[in-house]
Amino acid sequence: MTVATTNDQEQVREALPLRPKWTVIIFMAVIHIAALFALLPSNFSWAAVGVAVFLHWVTGGLGITLGFHRLVTHRSFQVPKWLEYFLIFCGSLTCQGGVIDWVGLHRMHHLHSDQEQDPHDSNLGFWWSHMACWLYHVPADKEIPRFTKDIADDPVYQFLQKYFFPIQIALGVVLYLLGGWPFVVWGIFVRLVAVFHCTWFVNSATHKFGYRTYDSSDRSTNCWWVALLTYGEGWHNNHHAYQYSARHGMKWWEIDLTWMTIQFLQSLGLASKVKLVGKEQ
Repeated sequence: MTVATTNDQEQVREALPLRPKWTVIIFMAVIHIAALFALLPSNFSWAAVGVAVFLHWVTGGLGITLGFHRLVTHRSFQVPKWLEYFLIFCGSLTCQGGVIDWVGLHRMHHLHSDQEQDPHDSNLGFWWSHMACWLYHVPADKEIPRFTKDIADDPVYQFLQKYFFPIQIALGVVLYLLGGWPFVVWGIFVRLVAVFHCTWFVNSATHKFGYRTYDSSDRSTNCWWVALLTYGEGWHNNHHAYQYSARHGMKWWEIDLTWMTIQFLQSLGLASKVKLVGKEQ
């Protein structure tokens, strides 16, 4: 496997049209600064922390990992349409952009993993693949429609693509009515920052830290602590080797909570056509 040198990285950086996305930059700055208000004693309560943890699972676990990623991006299993819509609604509450954009960029990542066309090419460094890639306009943005033809015309996807931010505001109003500012600070700002970085660690840390079980054509690794933070997404080398598989933790000790959730949905008759690797299938 060829690893980019410093000169190679500089050439790629020069090729990228690094025009800042000021709306995204300002939004990220505001959310991270607002999360610091959780340090004020007046904004702390165990109930508020509980709300943040619960919403982390609902939006990051059910929404991003189960819904956006394994269900929609890779179609590694099927669920009834109403459940699919519920899961992408949960994922939209993470404010990681519209669902159509998210799916398109991730499909591009797999097609061009750790190459110049990869939206978060890890050869450009940890900071780029972790966060900076989302703060600039890159060529991949224009290619999204080519990768999302299966969902682009769905009115529910279109609605959530367009209105994910107003929906977040509505959630903030609900949390304020339920528990005041502590619920808002923890349930919106702290939770968003936590889910942001947990998701981004899959792009950055699991292309740098950990071990490789399979000889994939990229720098993907299996990283146990990312797997714990992301409900099983940290077994990233396994996933890159078998992108279609609904199960990412291939060994018995590779804990994959999302795979357990899929098994639970299977037992209820809600998950079907589950794709697995080799003899498991």
